Formats: sequence, structure tokens, C-alpha cells
Amino acid sequence: METCSSASKYSDEVENSKNKRKVECMYCNSTILKSHSAQYTNQQYALPLMRQKNATSPEEAETEELDEFWEVDDMFTFENIGVSHTVKNTKFLVCADCETGPVGYHNITSKKSYVALSRVKHV
Repeated sequence: METCSSASKYSDEVENSKNKRKVECMYCNSTILKSHSAQYTNQQYALPLMRQKNATSPEEAETEELDEFWEVDDMFTFENIGVSHTVKNTKFLVCADCETGPVGYHNITSKKSYVALSRVKHV
């Protein structure tokens, strides 16, 4: 696990390797995580685009390579989060209120969840 580098667009959002501020859905303002409840991690993951153009199945979904996430060890840490059906050992996370997403993913093997910093707002 890496700490947030000063070159990161989100370096102001990280304090002691945790989310400094509350994390909300960027569309409906629903709270997803309280402040200081998730760990910053830098790892590569191809998350499906929020708006798909040509995908006819989950396996054909267009993706975006992301590398900055809030890591959540326990699903009960979330304030409001929805979870998709399993797709290749992964469940995708959406806003529980407006169902917009995916804002991140849940790894079934490790039981950890990851919220993409670029897919949420920090308030």
C-alpha cells in the first residue's frame, strides 16, 4: 500500500493515509463514507465506465484504468453503498440512493472494497 504522493491530484484529500473528508456520490450527494474511515491505496484496476456505449454483456464493458482508491476492509464501514451481481470474482459498487456507478468494486477473495477517488466527491 502506498501513501498519496504530492503529485497526486487528490493529495489534499489524504490525511494520515485516510480520507480526510466525507466521501459523497457526485450525483445525488448521498454519503458513502464518513471521514477517516478508509485507507488510501494506489493500485491499477480497470473499472467499467459509468456510461457504456456498446456493451451487451458485463464481460464486454468498456473500462477505464484507475489507480487511486479508498480501501475499505469491512462492508459495514459504508454509509450508503449498493452492490452488483458477481462478475468474475468481483462485485461493483454503486450509490445506494441513485444507483449511479460503478464508483468502485468489491473483491470477493480478499473481502475488501475499493472506491475510486475520481468517481466520488470529497466534502
